[in-house]
Amino acid sequence: TWAKEQLKETVAEQRALAQKLYGPDATILGAYKRLNEEERYTLRGTDALLEWMNSVNEQVMRDLDGVDVTIPEGLHKVECAIDHAGSGGIFYTPPSDDLIRPGTMWWSVPEGQEVFHTWQELTTVFHEGIPGHHLQHAYALLNRGELNFWRRSVCWNSAHGEGWALYAEHLMDGYREDLGYRMGLLDSMRLRLARVMVDIGVHLKKTTPEGTGVWDAQYAKAFLRDNTAMAEANLAFELDRYMGWPGQAPSYALGFKDWIDLRDQALSRGMTQDEFHTKALSLGSMPMDILAHAILH
Repeated sequence: TWAKEQLKETVAEQRALAQKLYGPDATILGAYKRLNEEERYTLRGTDALLEWMNSVNEQVMRDLDGVDVTIPEGLHKVECAIDHAGSGGIFYTPPSDDLIRPGTMWWSVPEGQEVFHTWQELTTVFHEGIPGHHLQHAYALLNRGELNFWRRSVCWNSAHGEGWALYAEHLMDGYREDLGYRMGLLDSMRLRLARVMVDIGVHLKKTTPEGTGVWDAQYAKAFLRDNTAMAEANLAFELDRYMGWPGQAPSYALGFKDWIDLRDQALSRGMTQDEFHTKALSLGSMPMDILAHAILH
């Protein structure tokens, strides 16, 4: 119910933004198409994609440090690489505990894809790189005085980890006034909310929103297609993941909700946003109720 309500609000915001971008008759899908046709959002070839990914991460490290987060001393820049599996997935692998193997953001480009749209993908770079997973892992890895090896390098709670990365996307919202990139952020959030419904609907065999049947993989794919600008190959990869990994897909949006609630409580008690981020990330990954106890008590 929560996801359904949030999804409705996000769609309404996208609709208003589409009209702001392209006039009163513009639709969300029409805005997606127009954004994809704009050269300023277009990259051609994987070399251009890698160059852009690197430049975004380097710029964010410069702009963000000391404002909303503190970049920990000893953090190496995130490496960017193409994964030749071609699945359409985008993911991050953390550094080794000794930091010899770098943290890497991988882009698994489907065969034949040569064009990429930055309005849609910028938020993904924030999610996987800085201030997302790369910063998150760095804080834990570099806190050798307080965390043992397991807590630095092995322990992973999905609501904490993926919730933070989605929170990091929204943390960057104030750094981009461009309405195209704002549409990309809303597209990302819309997908995360839709898959809360997909996961619960399919795995618990719930009735579909229209009340005409029961959720299954076919309905889930159509529902996802209606709620994301994602290319077909990426969408198929995502759906396979949701079908085979019950409970993981909702952890992004639900973890994000917990991070927002905890931040608001911390700020109301006099912490600055930078202090909250530093303390919370330095503790490493853990269930969100335990993190809330550590922060607030």
